Amino acid sequence: MCYNNWVRSTRHLRPMKPTVILERSPYRYVQCGLLEINGRPDYRIQKMNEWTKRYTDMYFLDNQMQLDTCLEDFEYVRWLDPDPDVCAYRKLDSVSNPY
Repeated sequence: MCYNNWVRSTRHLRPMKPTVILERSPYRYVQCGLLEINGRPDYRIQKMNEWTKRYTDMYFLDNQMQLDTCLEDFEYVRWLDPDPDVCAYRKLDSVSNPY
């Protein structure tokens, strides 16, 4: 759900349903309406929660160019992930520090 963008219904406000652009486990890329400040699309990366089996917002993208980079480079999305267990841009031929 996109909780920053609310749709006014006849009786109350409800969260806007996101438009899924691409789903690549455990991430999905969504558009949640338009931003009120500048009228541009609100792009987000959501991550699947293992316990609740629901998607939650992981990262708010700045613009269309950053979304395009995320769609092309999966390692960049992993680099944006705040989870310490996710490694990105891993070097296979790395040498450990002897000190």
